[in-house]
Amino acid sequence: MRLHKVYQCASLFHLPKQPFLLSSSPHFLSLKPPLRHPFQFIKPCSTTSPAAVRTKPMRFRNIAAVGAAENDGGSNGATHSSAGTADREDSSLENGYCLPPPEIRDIVDAPPLPTLSFSPHRDKILFLKRRSLPPLADLARPEEKLAGVRIDGKCNSRSRMSYYTGIGVHQLMNDGTLGPEKEIHNLPTGAKINFITWSSDGTHLAFSVRTDEEDGSSSMLRVWVADIETGKARPLFQATDIFLNAVFENFVWVNNSTLLVCTIPLSRGDPPKKTLVPSGPKIQSNEQKEIIQSRTYQDLLKDEYDEDLFDYYATSQLVLVSLDGSAKLVGLPAIYTSLDPSPDEKYIIVRSMHRPYSFNIPCGRFPQKVDIWTADGNFLREICDLPLAEDIPITHNSVRRGKRSINWRADKPSTLVWVETQDGGDAKIEVSPRDIVYAEPAEPLENEQPVVLHKLDFRYGGISWCDDSLALVYESWYKTRRIRTWIISPQSESASPRILFDRSSEDVYSDPGSPMLRRTPTGTYVIAKIRKEGDEGTYLLLNGSGATPQGNVPFLDLFDINTGNKERIWESDKEKYYETVVALMSDQDEREMYLHQLKVLTSKESKTENTQYYLFSWPEKKACQVTNFPHPYPQLSSLKKEMIRYERSDGVQLTATLYLPPGYDPARDGPLPCLMWSYPGEFKSKDAAGQVRGSPNEFAGIGSTSPLLWLARRFAILSGPTIPIIGEGNEEANDRYVEQLVASAEAAVKEVIRRGVAHPNKIAVGGHSYGAFMTANLLAHAPNLFSCGIARSGAYNRTLTPFGFQSEDRTLWEAVNTYVEMSPFISANKIKKPILLIHGEEDNNPGTLTMQSDRFYNALKGHGALCRLVILPFESHGYAARESVMHVLWETDRWLQKHCVDNSSDPIAPEENATTGITDAENKAVGVAGGVEEHQIPDDEIDNVQITRRSSL
Repeated sequence: MRLHKVYQCASLFHLPKQPFLLSSSPHFLSLKPPLRHPFQFIKPCSTTSPAAVRTKPMRFRNIAAVGAAENDGGSNGATHSSAGTADREDSSLENGYCLPPPEIRDIVDAPPLPTLSFSPHRDKILFLKRRSLPPLADLARPEEKLAGVRIDGKCNSRSRMSYYTGIGVHQLMNDGTLGPEKEIHNLPTGAKINFITWSSDGTHLAFSVRTDEEDGSSSMLRVWVADIETGKARPLFQATDIFLNAVFENFVWVNNSTLLVCTIPLSRGDPPKKTLVPSGPKIQSNEQKEIIQSRTYQDLLKDEYDEDLFDYYATSQLVLVSLDGSAKLVGLPAIYTSLDPSPDEKYIIVRSMHRPYSFNIPCGRFPQKVDIWTADGNFLREICDLPLAEDIPITHNSVRRGKRSINWRADKPSTLVWVETQDGGDAKIEVSPRDIVYAEPAEPLENEQPVVLHKLDFRYGGISWCDDSLALVYESWYKTRRIRTWIISPQSESASPRILFDRSSEDVYSDPGSPMLRRTPTGTYVIAKIRKEGDEGTYLLLNGSGATPQGNVPFLDLFDINTGNKERIWESDKEKYYETVVALMSDQDEREMYLHQLKVLTSKESKTENTQYYLFSWPEKKACQVTNFPHPYPQLSSLKKEMIRYERSDGVQLTATLYLPPGYDPARDGPLPCLMWSYPGEFKSKDAAGQVRGSPNEFAGIGSTSPLLWLARRFAILSGPTIPIIGEGNEEANDRYVEQLVASAEAAVKEVIRRGVAHPNKIAVGGHSYGAFMTANLLAHAPNLFSCGIARSGAYNRTLTPFGFQSEDRTLWEAVNTYVEMSPFISANKIKKPILLIHGEEDNNPGTLTMQSDRFYNALKGHGALCRLVILPFESHGYAARESVMHVLWETDRWLQKHCVDNSSDPIAPEENATTGITDAENKAVGVAGGVEEHQIPDDEIDNVQITRRSSL
């Protein structure tokens, strides 16, 4: 059974330096310069050795490199004068990577806390050591962009992978304390560790190791194993020429002593060479008049050479290898994307992809073959061979035709379960049922037909298995935001399915929680049944977030599956702390679980105390502290945090989290400069939009690009003010996007001014991705509210994303007015306040091409706007390298000091009807609840993504 695997690619935001908790369960469910014209283009020039950075044509030439300039600035952003701002600018405005003030830099450079991973038997904990921000040289390594995947050809893995630097093992004592750390040793110097997985019996770890080579590149990956008892690590393969292919799948434990590994074929030669003279033009044809619509995917295949290169790097040879080093080749070389051993370790579901490929869609929609093999590597039978899927409609809840979500039933030795759509995958087609869930044995008898487990009228969302008498089936429908949970008896034809929960996915107050899971001896996870002494009832543990109008109060309920009665057996502290139930810890064997023997892992934090983990036991209801992590940024340990509520002009209730710097007193110190950082979300009802999400007692996690860093610069931070875009009934939310956006921002600004914590002329607005889109629109349509804006990695012209964006599933031609009126690019002539645009030069997120910022900057410049564009070499949608992150912080701090702290201009009077900004549109749109990142789930993950329930951790 393998650990939740993480590629650890560069994240959208560098997460806070808090301990991550990884599961042992499978996927379930950051001198005075010369005067300059306000139009500035800044492209940082690396101070890294040229040998470490790949040579490539730069977008703007004639830029001289300078050393990184350190800007110490001042400690109190509220007290700088205009002259002080001028003094802070130096020649590094032109070129070179810069550093933010020490008070920000020290927080970002603080060493990160480790990631935690519990052993399958819950008796040991891994402390996975993490590095700080990587150097730009890591991102500058050559990479191939093929079929939506970025590949490091030298390592033959995904590019930009992060890694662990060490592994420590701690024994978890009976009293909840940790034993001394045992370091996994015998690793090569400078080892970069990835894909750490436990064997099902918890005696061994498997992981990949690579090291840096003399030219600055990384070596190829090799599979290593470590004995938990001794802590000694060694290469798995005795041969030194067997390397891991980690482009897709990498390796799995077939049993406690055997792994199935994707290796680079020994017969593989050099990469294919691209001919200098093409054999002909590049041609795409739709002479069959097929309707094929797709989002603006990036890094797609472009020609036959790309197809050959994709085959070269993605093709693996499977090798079955034992811990004693004996190995044998199994199967033919192919592009293996997933390997899934059955619970009884007798079979393996093998997924692969093959030609024909497409130049229009990423590899997740390429033809996919699903087979069953025996555990010793012999082909048994084909489950399906799905064709190229270019024509999946863009409508929400549309899926691929054919069998999907093919998995093993977790409570059975080797039973297959899958789903088939009955609407051809098109959510616009009305049909009942819409999805059917099937099951059959790995080796069905002759003429044995699959069993129908359940029929669904919404789209299938996953199954939580328990036993022959109980399973929970989930379905949802985006258009109505409905989500339903069914109780079924998998082996009883006479027992009729019944609805357990039927609710709105937006209504967080009605969320009953998710069933907690227990580990089985085979390494799978099933619903935990709880018994009470002297009671024959069947109880589940429902673990919920406990959303209330006062904030989240997580809970654990004992739920009678037959009567529906609940008993609250645990609840988070409401006054000072925020606590959650993380995982069951009393499921080490197959014995029935009794309430009086229950033991769970909980987390506990407060506004000023970072997350620690505890063991909580019944019947004493006593908590024993497991970890004692130091505060990641003690200089902000006394910051002030408050969850505030206020009302929009149309009556919608709004919330935000207000942070104030340590030692600040509004009565004594007066109003501060304020940074508002947010992200819009779409809803179907005003009531749901007004519900409170989050807790006022949660610890203030600060990532490496977080706006909370400016608490150290004496800013007030209004974090995550809700900006609901509501479309009730048949109304489409985006048709009133600008009107509702401005109304939400006005309400937020009025509230911080009313509280006396924000100066009316010194309020800045910012956001990332769809938040950047929000920022540009606010400066265009509400110029009286903000002194300046900061927009990172945004999309500003919706006509460049004509087949939908974010939650909009109408095309440009179906909703022309909406697309145009939502686009700040069209309103560039209205933007009069300073705006800082930042974008990664290698942004691969659908919809947010780097060109969006280029063209928006040119539009602003063409109308005389005060603007600045920063393009970050080698960076993607989020920013990873230390040089880039520090420069982004320097740019942001400089912008805030100059155009917010030192702003003395009077607010611009709003134009007539500026708060409305749009006309009645003929077409309607649908939004998404909760503000989902402007990012599409990779298509190769759509069928396999299920909601990760808290209990699975």
